[in-house]
Amino acid sequence: MKKLWRWLWRGIAVFFALLLLYQAWIFAHVCWWVKFNPSTSAFMETRLETMQGKNPNAELKHQWVPYAKISDHLKRALIASEDAKFVDHEGFDWEGIQKAYEKNLKKGKIIAGGSTISQQLAKNLFLSTGRTPWRKTEEAIITVMLEAVMDKRRIFEIYLNVIEWGDGVFGAEAAAQHYFKTSAAQLSAEQAAKLAAMVPNPRYYDKHREARGLLRKTDIILRRMGASDIP
Repeated sequence: MKKLWRWLWRGIAVFFALLLLYQAWIFAHVCWWVKFNPSTSAFMETRLETMQGKNPNAELKHQWVPYAKISDHLKRALIASEDAKFVDHEGFDWEGIQKAYEKNLKKGKIIAGGSTISQQLAKNLFLSTGRTPWRKTEEAIITVMLEAVMDKRRIFEIYLNVIEWGDGVFGAEAAAQHYFKTSAAQLSAEQAAKLAAMVPNPRYYDKHREARGLLRKTDIILRRMGASDIP
């Protein structure tokens, strides 16, 4: 019996050692990306694998552009749409999370997330698309790392360059070219608002660009953009 307990404790010790190593690996990447741009993300790799399962020659549309070469209209539109308190919070919008919880409880299903831009970036960079308690816990840990090491401008710059905007379309530059045949720097307020409205369901809106819900949300974002503070 003593031998069994000894092996059990060894197994637990090994598990936590591996867990700490994994967190250290993530933290090292976060520190590296303070100065250097990520070339891909976990979500981009997952999407590419799925696309190549159907077409071996499939490629992602993605081109990194610096923060200064992305339209302020798009920055304001995304903050208005995704995270109005982005420049003020420390990674989590507790009021937004509470409202999302109450809305989901009322509807009896998940219809709102309450995730901040920092949380969305943590998920896209490192995690799978599955909804599990472990994934949400890891998302929170990575969010704390991002907010501790990076300033808001850098977090937002990476976010703008890695989020999904269509079927195989990632980042602001690829999205601007894909939908409007222009650069991310030249996006108008109306174009930016429409791109921001697509973020919650980009592959659907890629195929339904004139959907009534998309147009309605675009108008709402346009009205809110003027109050958006950007880093």
